[in-house]
Amino acid sequence: MSRFTPLRIALVSLGVFGVGFVAVGIGGWGTPAANEQAIGEISRWCERVAGGLLREPVNRRNAFTGNRPLALLYASAVLFLGPGSMAMHASHTRAGAWIDNVSMVAFILIPWLVNLAQMGRWSDRVLFAGYAALLGAYAVGYWFIGPELGVGLDLFGISIGLWAISEVLHRWHSPPLRPLSGLVGFGVAAVFGITPAVMASDPAGHWWVVLFWVPGLLARHPPPARRRYVPWFWAGVASFAVAYAIWLTGKADHPWCAPDSLLQAHAAWHVLSATATWAFFLFFRTEAPLAGTDPASGASATAALRPRSG
Repeated sequence: MSRFTPLRIALVSLGVFGVGFVAVGIGGWGTPAANEQAIGEISRWCERVAGGLLREPVNRRNAFTGNRPLALLYASAVLFLGPGSMAMHASHTRAGAWIDNVSMVAFILIPWLVNLAQMGRWSDRVLFAGYAALLGAYAVGYWFIGPELGVGLDLFGISIGLWAISEVLHRWHSPPLRPLSGLVGFGVAAVFGITPAVMASDPAGHWWVVLFWVPGLLARHPPPARRRYVPWFWAGVASFAVAYAIWLTGKADHPWCAPDSLLQAHAAWHVLSATATWAFFLFFRTEAPLAGTDPASGASATAALRPRSG
């Protein structure tokens, strides 16, 4: 396979998407979702809803590509984020919102599953099968049941916590840390405003905290590789943190809302989130095997992210 084949596939995929996007958009996008505002009103993301091809012309996202098995999965997920985001912001349809959310979950599943694959000694077959099963179940469940799958589970949000927990285990793996690692999830939840006090006030609504201990349960072995966290990991975290802070201001009820401005907070969220995906990819590429480890021992999960020498 030529080194440029993945890029060609990505460009062709975007081209096909673009043709279909324009064709459906010119037709008016069909029935708007029940929770979207009418043309002329202010959208949930604080932009004036326009007629024509794009309901929210400023709010969009970009993507990038790679050339290795897991890098291709990562790149494909990031590539999916662009059309997913555009489908929601341009169409205001239920289908558009579904594609947008599925694209976000398609991305955020990858980091923590890769970490668990390494520490659980999964084969790449198991990793990809697990990824496909989780994403497929979410996509079907979202469409037929609802965004929280009928059980109050925000898979995108919980995946952020699972990534943080699994990353702590990846960096400082030890037998005593495994049962304690779930506590990291409470810190991550608190950053997003879900404090232990909030959880205690509604235990049934926050049942998903039990998932915080899944990484510790499955991370039975030390990782076979080590990553450098400076600068790219922290650059990604900083970019996403700023993006989230801006996201909070890009709502119709926020005092900073300016629906007719070309400078939209939610658009900045997309740009900074895209920057974070790039930084995290560069972070994964810093990975190097530890001395004495065998990359072929079933712990090959992110070795595929490293470029071949020569």
